[in-house]
Amino acid sequence: MADARLILASRSPQRRAILEQIGVAFEVRVPAVEELAAGPAAEVALENAYRKAAAIAPAELPVLGVDTVVSLGRDIYGKPRDARHAAEMLTALAGQRHVVISGVCLIHGDRVRTAAAQTAVEFRPLDDAAIAAYVATGEWDGRAGAYAIQGRGAVLVSRIEGDYLNVVGLPVSTLIELAPELIAH
Repeated sequence: MADARLILASRSPQRRAILEQIGVAFEVRVPAVEELAAGPAAEVALENAYRKAAAIAPAELPVLGVDTVVSLGRDIYGKPRDARHAAEMLTALAGQRHVVISGVCLIHGDRVRTAAAQTAVEFRPLDDAAIAAYVATGEWDGRAGAYAIQGRGAVLVSRIEGDYLNVVGLPVSTLIELAPELIAH
C-alpha cells in the first residue's frame, strides 16, 4: 500500500479488518517469532507483541505488534492445538468470567511504545453438546481461548465489560492512545 502509515506484524485477518474499519492505511509483514506461552498474562501478551514488532523493525514506518491471550485465574489460553484442545478450553471457560488481554507494541526507529488492554468476558454455562457444536464450526482455529466473539462464538458469551474490539483482536482505544497520529488526517 503506497500510502501506508503502519506496518502490521501479524497474519490476523481480524486485525487487518479492524485497521481497515478505522481507516488506517497499512501493509502486512508476518514475523517469524517464538511466542511465550506461560507467565503472567499481561506480561506474556506484551512480550509477544514486542517480539512480533521487533522481528520486523527497523522499518521505514511504525511497526505494530499485537498479541492476545485469554486468562482464567493464573491459566493462559492461547490458540488451541486442535479440536480436542479447543473443547478443553471452552469447557474450562464455560460459565466463567475470564479476561482477554492484548499487548500492543509500536516500534518506530528507536522509539518503543507498549500498552496492554483488558476486557472481562463472561461465558454462559455450556453443556457438552453446545461445546461440540461450536468446535464443529472450526471457528476456534487460530483464536485465543478457542472462540471468536465476532462470529458464532457470540452465542457463548453472556456479558462483556470493556473494549469489544480487544476481544476481536485489536484494542483500538489502546492503539490510538499510543499513537493518536494514526487517525490524525
